[in-house]
Amino acid sequence: MTDDVAGGTSGSAKRLSTRETADRLGVKSETVYAYVSRGLLTSRRAPGGRGSTFDPDEVDALARRSGRGRAAGDGTAPDRSAGPPGADGPWDGMPTARTGITLIGADHYYYRGVDACALAARYGYEEAAAWLWTGELTPGNRFTAPRESLAAARRAVEALPAHSGLVDRLRAAVIAAAVTDPLRFDLSAPTVLAAAPALIATLVGALPPQEPDAPEEPRAALAARLWPRLTRHPADGASVRALDTALTLLIDHDLAASTLAVRVAASARAHPYAVVSAGLGAVDGPLHGAASGLAHRLLTEVLERGSAAAVVADHLRDGRRIPGLGHRLYPGEDPRARMLFGLLDELPRAAPALAAAREVVETTARYTPLHANVDLALAVLSVSAGMPAEAGETVFAVARTAGWIAHALEEYQERPLRLRPSGHYTGPPPPQPLP
Repeated sequence: MTDDVAGGTSGSAKRLSTRETADRLGVKSETVYAYVSRGLLTSRRAPGGRGSTFDPDEVDALARRSGRGRAAGDGTAPDRSAGPPGADGPWDGMPTARTGITLIGADHYYYRGVDACALAARYGYEEAAAWLWTGELTPGNRFTAPRESLAAARRAVEALPAHSGLVDRLRAAVIAAAVTDPLRFDLSAPTVLAAAPALIATLVGALPPQEPDAPEEPRAALAARLWPRLTRHPADGASVRALDTALTLLIDHDLAASTLAVRVAASARAHPYAVVSAGLGAVDGPLHGAASGLAHRLLTEVLERGSAAAVVADHLRDGRRIPGLGHRLYPGEDPRARMLFGLLDELPRAAPALAAAREVVETTARYTPLHANVDLALAVLSVSAGMPAEAGETVFAVARTAGWIAHALEEYQERPLRLRPSGHYTGPPPPQPLP
């Protein structure tokens, strides 16, 4: 795996004019100069001082990162890992990280070349996680927590204030589990692969069950162990299957914000527990892992008021976006939402929340062509099962831990500290007088 870095110069290649650069990027000439001002492109005055010229290698690298222009139109899927310049992916000028984990297409995504939804239909979360880590499938794979790790994580969680959130508890559990593992600084693949399942099982086991006397089943599937920690509703096979599928679908999604944080930490050779802590820190925001909580509250309000139209109108009047709708990587419906909605449709208890979600989509679609994303599907699951609003974020964090480990394993094989972009300084020119 190598970097695809913009900013190099080509010794002998003919430099491009502004118009040629704009054509190659698929943008207007004004946008080319905006890229220059933001440090994404380097210009040089043309001979005679008229106009600017650009390095073709640098232009092509920018086109590949943004998935735009002729450089990306070579018959392969566009590289979406950095998004269009200025989007909510990695920051401007960030190198593209080549990865063999997840590929995102127009309406499908793939784990190591296998359709993720097809994988989720046949295998559970623990089996899919092992597929991401090793490229091998082991039917019936189960994650178990070491006794010492689980005891330390539970003590750490119990010491938190009563109002602590579920993800707060996951963060505490990771730190406690790390301290019990003397091999955490061994970054070799066998050691990391041995620690990863234990860590994920510890995270789930450290969360207190909603019913204190709920029986423990340490050899059950991870989804079955997570269910009683999110709701008091008794588990049934179809509900646990929906939760297990959600976990599998959320394992990875290319270089999302938390995954980028993980790869930066792994680039600095942080151990796997610290890597997961970095991911959990990035998750805690309304535009990433916490987005499903906003969708949960939206559906709850629709059910209470009996009208999606009134709730949507209030959101728009207050200048708030409608949570659970639209995804920058999918022009149509998020495939994760599509699959989860199909499973939730089979649960009678989910019918009211599912109807509310569909009404939100239909109401908004009158004027704005937005489709349901996975946050809305998670909200249907959490609302219908009587889970708290943060349940979706918890499912996301537990699921994504496996993906973070997969990315850490890749990054440990790369040159250390390679994910170190240069800042584009915009402050006052030095030297400034001391105040």
